[in-house]
Amino acid sequence: MSASTNQPPRLIPLLENGDLLSRAEFERRYQSMPYVKKAELIEGIVYMASPLRFQPHAEPHANLIGWLWNYKIATPGVRLGDNPTVRLDLDNEPQPDVVLLIDPNCGGQSRFSNDGYIEGAPELVAEIAASTASIDLRDKKRIYRRNGVKEYLVWQVMEGRFDWFFLQDGEYISLTPDAKEIIHSRVFPGLWLSVSALLNGNMLEVIATLQTGLATPEHQQFLQ
Repeated sequence: MSASTNQPPRLIPLLENGDLLSRAEFERRYQSMPYVKKAELIEGIVYMASPLRFQPHAEPHANLIGWLWNYKIATPGVRLGDNPTVRLDLDNEPQPDVVLLIDPNCGGQSRFSNDGYIEGAPELVAEIAASTASIDLRDKKRIYRRNGVKEYLVWQVMEGRFDWFFLQDGEYISLTPDAKEIIHSRVFPGLWLSVSALLNGNMLEVIATLQTGLATPEHQQFLQ
């Protein structure tokens, strides 16, 4: 009687910070670890988030979501996502803190895969950079630019700095606030931000400024 040729099932390796993986292998390992809430593939390298603190990350994240959610509900055809996995290219699968995109059925540049992921570049990506500014302003900025994310927002909480980059001729340029400390989106008409109010935690002023933007003829035209 011959010995059994059955082999025990091979265990899927765990994701580890610094792993060099293909996107397919990254997804295979990530999906086998449902207890892991955030892992990203940036230029083929795995980055796994540390536990998030309240003031440097969770609260600013919520404020950013609140501002963009108000824009989203006033602008049909625009969709908002919190920490979605984005398949940018074969070496990059980030999980941005926030994305704002135009629905593909309304002419947006990204699409949704059959298994529910974003594929391609959302129009706007925002990151909260409490302690990872070097990644967000170097590696991620480069891959978002290369893949055509039109607007990239980085909030450096510890430094009290908010950067809003706009893709122009293949490069990111910084949008500067006007005399009232307001930045106007180049992609989403009516999306106005009082930077000083946001940095100071004055969300009433943030929303009031946004409402002024939503009342402009440019936003009304965008709705059409």
